Amino acid sequence: MAKETFYITTPIYYPSGNLHIGHAYSTVAGDVIARYKRMQGYDVRYLTGTDEHGQKIQEKAQKAGKTELEYLDEMINGIKSLWKKLEISNDDFIRTTEERHKLVVEKVFERLLKQGDIYLGEYEGWYSVPDETYYTESQLVDPVYEDGKIVGGKSPDSGHEVELVKEESYFFNINKYTDRLLEFYDANPDFIQPPSRKNEMINNFIKPGLEDLAVSRTSFDWGVRVPSNPKHVVYVWIDALVNYISALGYLSDDDELFQKYWPADVHLMAKEIVRFHSIIWPILLMALDLPLPKKVFAHGWILMKDGKMSKSKGNVVDPNVLIDRYGLDATRYYLMRELPFGSDGVFTPEAFVERTNYDLANDLGNLVNRTISMINKYFQGELPAYEGPKHELDEDMEALALETVKNFNENMESFQFSVALSTVWKFISRTNKYIDETTPWVLAKDDSQKDMLGNVMAHLVENIRFAAVLLRPFLTNAPREIFKQLNINNPELFELASLESYGALKQPIMVTEKPTPIFPRLDTEAEIAYIKESMQPDQPAATEEEAVPGKAQIDIKDFDKVEIKAATITEAENVPKSDKLLKIQIDLGNEQRQIVSGIAKFYRPEDIVGKKVAVVTNLKPAKLMGQKSEGMILSAEKDGVLTLVSLPSAIPNGAIVK
Repeated sequence: MAKETFYITTPIYYPSGNLHIGHAYSTVAGDVIARYKRMQGYDVRYLTGTDEHGQKIQEKAQKAGKTELEYLDEMINGIKSLWKKLEISNDDFIRTTEERHKLVVEKVFERLLKQGDIYLGEYEGWYSVPDETYYTESQLVDPVYEDGKIVGGKSPDSGHEVELVKEESYFFNINKYTDRLLEFYDANPDFIQPPSRKNEMINNFIKPGLEDLAVSRTSFDWGVRVPSNPKHVVYVWIDALVNYISALGYLSDDDELFQKYWPADVHLMAKEIVRFHSIIWPILLMALDLPLPKKVFAHGWILMKDGKMSKSKGNVVDPNVLIDRYGLDATRYYLMRELPFGSDGVFTPEAFVERTNYDLANDLGNLVNRTISMINKYFQGELPAYEGPKHELDEDMEALALETVKNFNENMESFQFSVALSTVWKFISRTNKYIDETTPWVLAKDDSQKDMLGNVMAHLVENIRFAAVLLRPFLTNAPREIFKQLNINNPELFELASLESYGALKQPIMVTEKPTPIFPRLDTEAEIAYIKESMQPDQPAATEEEAVPGKAQIDIKDFDKVEIKAATITEAENVPKSDKLLKIQIDLGNEQRQIVSGIAKFYRPEDIVGKKVAVVTNLKPAKLMGQKSEGMILSAEKDGVLTLVSLPSAIPNGAIVK
């Protein structure tokens, strides 16, 4: 009998810059759903990919001196590398520059044109290049007026400046589908999730009246050309959205995947693009006479304490940094536990370190470590077989285990990941308390309590197994490591189906002789400082246009305030837990000083000892990563590379540099 299918998609990402933690959030969430559904026995198809056309890509490539595909290939390699590092279990990766996609876009456009849903006209509107979106005057944020007329403003989605654009364009008559769309909403009340997004779509966009949609451009040429009128490039509304069916082979010679998996069970995305997926995409599918997706889920944003992530604010979180230093499980766990899915959440280094220490290292890791250690101490490593409850506490634990599974599944079905994980952690905390209540160390002193002691160990291991199975969609390594250390090798015991009843370990098993900590405890202060430092942007290279005017002019009195002296570097070493900083000792002739400098990416400590350098000596002392810094060594920067400003060795230490 064929398995029931489940088709899930992420948004396709626009590769105009490096991805940050927000992009990882969407994709990890999709991966959690895909893994969970596979554990339930579904035949899952998980799609992600990239939206590679448009004016911004063309401009980025030109600025980099590359063709569009050369630029894109580099960016896509980085994205795929990040997905691999995050262990994303996608079944396909669609690029809108692929022939399989372009052919479908051409066919869809021509079909809509032929049946009268698309017509040729002229468009004038306020356009944001980064958002690839037109806006009406009423939608603009911070509109700029001149003589009572709007002459500028900002995108309501991103805050980027808009420009007035006028050009010939094809239009998609979406207004004629308004009634059908509202009827669909009524018949499918769970289509848009969370429900607040549905109200937003109806009240803010549909009720005021849907305007016909410009679906082609002539002001740039990087995109899929309209076959019957090649001066037009198909715009993002059709080009990008069609990926969900082009990846399945829709309108191709081999549409087996389309017949098998469409309609999608859930389209997953951030809230700023829910309008496109809940209004434009359903209408496009109606025009094509195709079934609509079952659900559109719009999650919130990852915010910082000072608002949205921004390179200029120095608050962008690179997921690579977190994974490389703290491991994948800690990163995935934080994203899914700390941030309520469907609402905005705030990323803080403090919360990341606390979640890792308290939840993973203390609660889960310590439970596994204590249990295995007790089995080795009291039973020479052989876990007694489960024989059923022997105490009221056992009955309570078994009932709680089954209740935890029930609550976990309910929350997973509604994509309430943080609540699902909270349910598991309540169970883990209760299991830790079970140890304190049953006092194995007391039972071990009484030979007549040997069976009771073995019963406690059997319940502890079964509880840990329950938790490890439930965590498999979220954590990719820890459950495997737990099963390995407990020597649970039967694959059936890794699955959700094994949690339908309690007490699967009916035979003795030999646990590992020496447990290995699954999550090492972090130095709170040092790791918070490390994450904060990693969020600071590297010094940007000045562009040619920026280099000419330079900074604001100062007079000689301002310059005279800066004291620069010659010094020799006598010692240098890496600052612990920092990949940017070196701790440097310098000789200023009449005194020795310590300086912390952000040059570790460009110099090894041993390579700079003995160098004569220029040092700003009258800066106020500062502390960086807990190290005192008494000045600043001057360096030159070009294309992001720092080079120390070296002085001739004949200049004496302490000499004033003017």
